[in-house]
Amino acid sequence: MRNCVTGLLVALLCCTAVFAADEVPAKVGVFPQEIAKNYSVADGLPDQKVLSLHQDETGIVAVTAAGACRLEGATWKPVRDFTPQRFVLVPDGDAYTLAPAEAAPGSGAVIVRSFAGDAKAPVAIAAAEGLFLRNDQGVYEKSPACDGQGRLWGACDVRGVTLDSDGNLWVAMLAGLACRTADGWKFYTGHEGLPYNDFTSIAAGPDGAVWFGTTKGIVRFKNGTWHYRQGRRWLPDDHVNDLLVDQAGNAWAATQHGIGWIGFTPMTLAEKAAFYEEELDKYIKRTPFGYTSEVKLEKAGDRSTVVYTDSDNDGLWTSMYGAGECFAYGATRDPEAKKRADKAFEALRFLQTVPQTGDHRPPKGYVARTILPTDGKDPNEGRIERDTYHRDNHDVLWKVYEPRWPKSGDGKWYWKSDTSSDELDGHFFFYPAYYDLVAETKEEKEAVQQVIRDLMDHLIDHDFNLVDFDGTPTRWSIYNPDSLNKDPLWWEERGLKSLSMLSYLTATEHVTGDPKYGKIANELIEKHHFRTNAMIYKIHFGPGSGNHSDDEMAFMCYYNLLKYSQDEALKHEILYSFFSAWINEWPEMNPLFNFMYAVFGRDAKHTNPWDTYDISPWEGWLDDSVETLKDFPLDRVAWDHHNSHRLDIVLLPRQQATEPYESEVPQRGHRVNGKVLPVSERYFNHWNHDPWNLNYGGKGHTLGSGTVFLLPYYMGLYHGFIDN
Repeated sequence: MRNCVTGLLVALLCCTAVFAADEVPAKVGVFPQEIAKNYSVADGLPDQKVLSLHQDETGIVAVTAAGACRLEGATWKPVRDFTPQRFVLVPDGDAYTLAPAEAAPGSGAVIVRSFAGDAKAPVAIAAAEGLFLRNDQGVYEKSPACDGQGRLWGACDVRGVTLDSDGNLWVAMLAGLACRTADGWKFYTGHEGLPYNDFTSIAAGPDGAVWFGTTKGIVRFKNGTWHYRQGRRWLPDDHVNDLLVDQAGNAWAATQHGIGWIGFTPMTLAEKAAFYEEELDKYIKRTPFGYTSEVKLEKAGDRSTVVYTDSDNDGLWTSMYGAGECFAYGATRDPEAKKRADKAFEALRFLQTVPQTGDHRPPKGYVARTILPTDGKDPNEGRIERDTYHRDNHDVLWKVYEPRWPKSGDGKWYWKSDTSSDELDGHFFFYPAYYDLVAETKEEKEAVQQVIRDLMDHLIDHDFNLVDFDGTPTRWSIYNPDSLNKDPLWWEERGLKSLSMLSYLTATEHVTGDPKYGKIANELIEKHHFRTNAMIYKIHFGPGSGNHSDDEMAFMCYYNLLKYSQDEALKHEILYSFFSAWINEWPEMNPLFNFMYAVFGRDAKHTNPWDTYDISPWEGWLDDSVETLKDFPLDRVAWDHHNSHRLDIVLLPRQQATEPYESEVPQRGHRVNGKVLPVSERYFNHWNHDPWNLNYGGKGHTLGSGTVFLLPYYMGLYHGFIDN
């Protein structure tokens, strides 16, 4: 058995020995930020059904079901007597000649779908009958390409052809894409990363990009990378009737419900951060305290129709936002970042003070989940019935009591009880970052010391549980050693809860300077096996499996435990646990997780009884992180994304796709390169989401926070991984 284990470790770690080559810091500079805009009848289109697009010396002309129009400024104006020129191939012996459609005889003519090159003498023609290439005599011959494996490409139903800016010929068909270069033909299917193949149109840009319209969105290929643009974030309708790329490299898509425009604006990561900060201040922050999560939109995509409501985890999301501002201040000394971090601290501190002011007071140190103003609807209405149903049908440990939302002493606020471990992970992640990087005066430092001490002492005094005003532990904040180690209902929580508690104690010792917390942590390790428990923080069956909220929580705890612990033996073991966790997350291209691990894992070694191994982050961790940060859409509205039909998707096997006890297997997977979908091809609010999902059903009625970008960006900046 030892030889098998050793062989597996050697195979894995030898592969990763060359995996730390990413040059730090990554110098990002100015990059093209992708943006989109849709045009409808409200912008002057005569009809929402747009059939084709054309460009002449005066600009873009669109042909709709109700006539043609030209874009003038931001408005489409009617155009009279515009008739798109059509061509056919006319039989000429064994070949064909090109002629205007109106001048050609009807019999035997081949309708030209598109052509590549000069309209007077194109080098290639796409037609239902196949691919036609111009020969040395200036006539056209049917010329399918052989891929060397016995397959002919372009024998029939060729959807489009174009020449890219390097002169390569691209041919689109249901079989995939063929590209003729100076070195011969290349062929692309889903195995080579092509996302979809039901092509309707094709166009090349001046920057080397080639765009493909399909019946389900747009595909773009540039510099060896595929991009898929589908759903309302990018297009007014997925069915693209025609495609045009202008001289600036912007793509125009004629669809069944208007025109979509996809373009690029020069931007830096710092400018992108400023954009998200402005959106947070303008639309996201809730109550005078500025809690940050997501907001609802009454009208799809319309930010002027914001509706504020709570989320179960406002404390967690505000903690992560606040931590990002701490790293921002640590990296830039921007006074605005300090103001934001100070505001986040006060918001989180209020969650600890407000429960102590009313008729339902939990023990000192307790933190509420969130708050709501009392001038709105009473959140307790119908709550007992819902909680009873949830306990009886979904969760036998669910608490049923009232009021779940007690009132504050001044009558201004409802505060939500039954606080979860998610919240505590967030609070404890934020406080030491705030203490180290932002709190400067004696008063500021003493304030954060008091908050973290009160919370930690509450947990210690109640046998490592968070206890509600009813005198019982909350549903999820149970860290009691006997529960974790002996109660069969809690065995699945053993790893993460042990990791969390050790990180809480370590963070509290760091902030307060009180060694008693380190001694308690050591007691949990020696008497209750918390270090051993923490080595495997969740039960999983490989990448993509298990609860993804656990991943986000664990990574915050790993970061704090390794950053603040003074126990070198503990850190040695926990770093290997962190590495084992990180390699499962590596395909997710998550900049937050990558940066958190790289802080401790770069050039790190792990020694076990058999050898010493390199546990550095694998090659590409920094490139993936930067690409994800650049790829984030500026539009944080939750629009739908559908990817399960794609050709480049590999579905996860059942043991990874779902829990063992689930009978239905969801469609979850990754691209053929082994990595999940890029962030521009899915939607999520927070880093606890499941990136292996393929379909997202947003209808434009949620606006997400930019924290998912800001926290990893500022953390990467602070730790020197990225350079603007």
